Amino acid sequence: MEQYRIETHLHTNHTSKCGWLDAAALAEGYAQAGYAAVAVTDHYNRDTFEYLDLDTIAPGDVMSHFLDGFRRMEAECAKRGLKVYKGAELRFDECCNDYLLYNYPDELLARPEEVFHMGIAAFAPLAREAGALIVQAHPYRKKCTPAIACYLDGVEVCNRNPRHENNNERAEEYAALQGLLRTGGSDCHRQEDIGQGGILARTLPENGAELVRLLRSGEYTVIGAE
Repeated sequence: MEQYRIETHLHTNHTSKCGWLDAAALAEGYAQAGYAAVAVTDHYNRDTFEYLDLDTIAPGDVMSHFLDGFRRMEAECAKRGLKVYKGAELRFDECCNDYLLYNYPDELLARPEEVFHMGIAAFAPLAREAGALIVQAHPYRKKCTPAIACYLDGVEVCNRNPRHENNNERAEEYAALQGLLRTGGSDCHRQEDIGQGGILARTLPENGAELVRLLRSGEYTVIGAE
């Protein structure tokens, strides 16, 4: 039976300060690598808003700017037959932990200053009420610590970024101990990162809600952690 390759963790240079690749390069790279879908998880943190020169306090449509990378990816992936899911990699002021967020309404992140101050404990119930899924990215990378499990839906157990010591085996152990969902991703920032990770599934989600249902089902294989 056919299996679909799905990227769960990538960054564009349109939104993420650390991203090296534009939407066209990413879409072409993932198409050539045989992927059927990608989730765009640009950084949602203070560095990003400084990079984009966006005021985190003043009222305004910050999400149209934050989602520029995602919108561009939608357009480029459509030309190549790839599906695209809206995501984000969120960091609060409380620490250096990063959280991958999927299937969220724009309103959830529309007030950045409030979000940054919340912390994971206050944010998690709001995200879940909105239908979003929270996965802690690379919880054992330097300066990161595993969050209290009740605030998480899952853990990225196989981060394939080659420029960090991710300690994936420890993330795998934490997910198993706490009974959390397991995901994996390329954490793509540069050309050499394209297609290094993600998941393999027998079904291809049509949208973000279906992606979350797939992740909750556990009916997929984490690339690199087989």
